[in-house]
Formats: sequence, C-alpha cells, structure tokens
Amino acid sequence: MRLICDLHIHSKYSRACSPQMEPEGLEHWSRLKGIDIVGTGDFVHPAYQKQLRSELAEAEPGLYRLKKAAGSPVRFLLSVEISLIYKHAGKTRKVHHIVLAPSLESAGRLSEELGRRGNIASDGRPILGLSSADLLDIVLSVDPRNALIPAHAWTPWFSVFGSKSGYDSLEECFGDGAKHIFAIETGLSSDRPMNRRVGALDRLALISNSDAHSPAKLGREASVLDTERGYDGVLKAFRANTPELFPFTVEFFPEEGKYHYDGHRDCRVCLHPRESRDLKDKCPVCGKGLTLGVMHRVEDLADRPWDFKNEDSARQRSLVPLEELIADAFDCGVNTQKVREAYLKLVAEFGTEFAILLDVPVADLALKAPPKVAEAVARMRSGEVRLDPGYDGEFGVVRIFKERKERKFAVKGGVQMGLL
Repeated sequence: MRLICDLHIHSKYSRACSPQMEPEGLEHWSRLKGIDIVGTGDFVHPAYQKQLRSELAEAEPGLYRLKKAAGSPVRFLLSVEISLIYKHAGKTRKVHHIVLAPSLESAGRLSEELGRRGNIASDGRPILGLSSADLLDIVLSVDPRNALIPAHAWTPWFSVFGSKSGYDSLEECFGDGAKHIFAIETGLSSDRPMNRRVGALDRLALISNSDAHSPAKLGREASVLDTERGYDGVLKAFRANTPELFPFTVEFFPEEGKYHYDGHRDCRVCLHPRESRDLKDKCPVCGKGLTLGVMHRVEDLADRPWDFKNEDSARQRSLVPLEELIADAFDCGVNTQKVREAYLKLVAEFGTEFAILLDVPVADLALKAPPKVAEAVARMRSGEVRLDPGYDGEFGVVRIFKERKERKFAVKGGVQMGLL
C-alpha cells in the first residue's frame, strides 16, 4: 500500500504558526494534498495534547483519525519536534529532534517526564536544556517503541550536523546511544545524493518531511512508503530502508531551501562554498563571518566526491509545490486568490496535489489544466528548472518559465564576489 507520510509539522501552539494547524485543518489539507499519514506535531504541549485526546480516535494500531471525519482516509501519527540548547565538550549545542510515539498514552507519559525537566507549555516546540543523549534515554525509557530522529540534520543553527552548533558525527552527539538512531531528516536544503556523499550515514534511512508551519506547506517534502497502515508499519519501513518498503522521498530541489548556499543576508551576499573558502568564510562586504550553508557543511564531512551517486541516491522525486508552479505559469504571486482558485479547481478535477505532481499523465493534465500549468508540470518532472539558491535564511527560488536572476559580480579589495 503506497503511503505518503509527512511526519514533521507544527501546531497552532508553536510560534509563528497558522491557527489552522490543528487536527481539522490538517485533515482537510492532507486530503487536498494526498497525504495519507500526517504528524500531529507538538504532542508534548499540554493544551494540544488535550485537544488531540478530544478530537482523535485510534483507527489502526498507533494511527489516529479525526472523529468528525470518520470516512476520511487521512491518518495522524503522534509527533513532536523538541529543541535542545546545552553545553557539551566545551561548545554550546543547539539541536532539534523529531520524536514519534505509538499512542496517546505513551505521548502523555513522555510529556510528564519532560515537564519535570523544563517548560513544555510555553511553546509547541519545547526548548529544553537536556543533551541529545539524555533526551534519547528519556524517550526510549518511557516507551521502547518511541523513536527519535534528528531533524533537518544539516541546518546551520539548530541541527545535529549544523555548522553553527552541531557535531561531526552521531557518535559525538549521542555517544553509545547512536546505535538507536536509524534515520535522519535531510531537510529542505539537502537531498539524498548530498547525504550519500558521507559514508558514515550509509546505515541510516534518509527521511523527508515538510516542517510545515501552515497547512498549505504540508507535503512540500514527504516520505513515500509501501507498507501496512500502522505505526509499526511506518517504522518497519524506515528501519528496513529498502526500495520495496521505502521506495522514495519527495524532495525540494535543494537549492530552494533557505540554507543551501553560504551567505550573509544583511549584505545580500550569496556564495558557493568554493567562493566562501577563497574568502576565508568572511563576508566580502562587511567582513563578518558568513552563515555556512548545507552544501558547505556536507563538503566538510564528505568522504566521497561531489558527483557520487549510488542506488539509494536515486530514491527521490524532486518536486515543486503545485501552487508555485501555477504562480510561475500565471506570472503572479503564489499567495494570490487567482492561484488558490486554480489550485482548488485542479485538485477537484484530478483528486489530489500529489496525483498531479507525480502520477497524472501530462497529456491528460493538458486536457483540463491551463496549457502553461501542464507544461510547468512536465518541465518539473524532467528537471528543466532554473534555480536561485537560498542562503542565510532566505528561501531559494525555482523558476520554470522566467529566467533566473543574474548574479552580479563586483570587486572589493581585489577579490571577486557574488552579490544578489
């Protein structure tokens, strides 16, 4: 059974999140997107946990459905992202982890344990002073079926391998507990081939999720499984990490992620890692340190060449969200009413957004969709896109019809630099 899973999201109880990020809104948008299993997000938060208990009912073992939508195919899996800030080996570490739980009872026990160690009510994504190794011990001691997965593993500021506050290996981060880590989340700014350049990660599954803060962003990345519908089925597919049980991930073109290249947003400087190294990782405008992006950090830890590919590298589909394709085709903003109306019309015609992006033949799409939208889908599937890489917190831009922005070059102190 093909199951499209998006397990890392946030609820309305997290900062800067839409009020629609609660079970009813998540169910509605998951149906539009074609997501079979969506994370609840934020299950540690006391008020949200109460809401989950009120609005969800178990459907299959470890998966829940919205009570008021008994016929919906959408299932919920209990998930939360936890932010850790702590000192380790002489450095301040800032690392985010995803935790999955098999039942509301297990989620409740974990919430109680973490509540004894910090404030879990101030934000849906709690910020705790625990080390990663201590959090892993707590998660597994509460319920051995719980799972911990390092979130957006390469993001500079808050990840296990981040350039600003992370580690060089899972063993350095978790100690002996590293053996319990069976997957990492690649994040929006990296994809499978980039991760497979690091041989130490070969044993790990590479999973993808949206990290959505609003429902329209659900499914921008996802993991596609072929397994039985249930909590154990999902984890079995991740742990096995075979093409039969875990065929592929849905990925951003990694350049679209907001930390792909190096840069300094205040000075509007965006650089390829080779350029950064030539500048000793300093901003050529102001002289401050650059934010070293995911591409740079992968290069630091890689033991394989930049063009390395293996069979696992191919287990992905690089997609552009449908609303972005429509906006490009219409040459207008993605958040306009025109785009939303076209989106809803297409989804009503073809079933789900993922059906349009992955499955519907372009010839069939062309019969009902505006011609340039059908052409945009065709070009996306074949990788015919133009990319302006993201950097230092600024999302990159994928262009189908528009030409990519020219990078302007200037000279400062005899050094050529790339400016946006």
